[in-house]
Amino acid sequence: MHQGVGGGAWGQPGQRPSAPPQPPIPPAQGWPGPPPPQSPPPPRHQAPPQVAPVPEATGHIPLPPAVAGTGGAVLAVLLIGPAGAGKTTVARHWASTRPVPTAHVSLDDVREWVCSGFADPQAGWNEHSEAQYRLARRTCGFAARNYLANGISCILDDAVFPDRPVVGLGGWKRHVGPALLPVVLLPGLEIVLERNAERSGNRRLSDEEVARIHGRMAGWYGSGLPIIDNSHLDVEGTARALDEALARAMPAPGGW
Repeated sequence: MHQGVGGGAWGQPGQRPSAPPQPPIPPAQGWPGPPPPQSPPPPRHQAPPQVAPVPEATGHIPLPPAVAGTGGAVLAVLLIGPAGAGKTTVARHWASTRPVPTAHVSLDDVREWVCSGFADPQAGWNEHSEAQYRLARRTCGFAARNYLANGISCILDDAVFPDRPVVGLGGWKRHVGPALLPVVLLPGLEIVLERNAERSGNRRLSDEEVARIHGRMAGWYGSGLPIIDNSHLDVEGTARALDEALARAMPAPGGW
């Protein structure tokens, strides 16, 4: 049997010849390779986080926010208090120190416009003194509305009793309007007695009458009206406290 030359290249008889080796395939020209790794962007400059201010506190009780005052608002104010509370003096000082035109209308001043036939309650409360008080309140209410219509604030003062809502606070709101802001000035009884003793004329009352009026005024506690105890405040400090109380009440007039 004939044996071909170079049988070693084809292997042993009976075996399939192996495929000749193939040359390596060169890489394709222009084929993009994997993108180079991207370096992380430089960190941006960030502002430090804002920290909310901590409210000033005394012990564990946070202080209430400061009140700037009534500013230039046009207001109708009723300052309530017993004889000797300092209503007229405080109302006059508050009106004279505001940055906008403000009038003070005193019920006692208007009541004393009556000269001949003046009914003095010190001589005994009767139908004539009651009628003159009603007339004075209506007159003060008319004056307050007239001032307000002309852009001028107004503060009135009166000894309004909480147990007479129809002729007291309710009557004043009818005379002036529902936006009336009442504030009670109520120092201690001993302070009221001392101040009343310094009065003269028909505005000075007996100690018994002062104590009786002061006791009735205590009914304002629990009414929702702001009450200022000015036992240890001077006129300027009381006027400041009044302005702060009015500033808090301005967003909801007539809510009392």
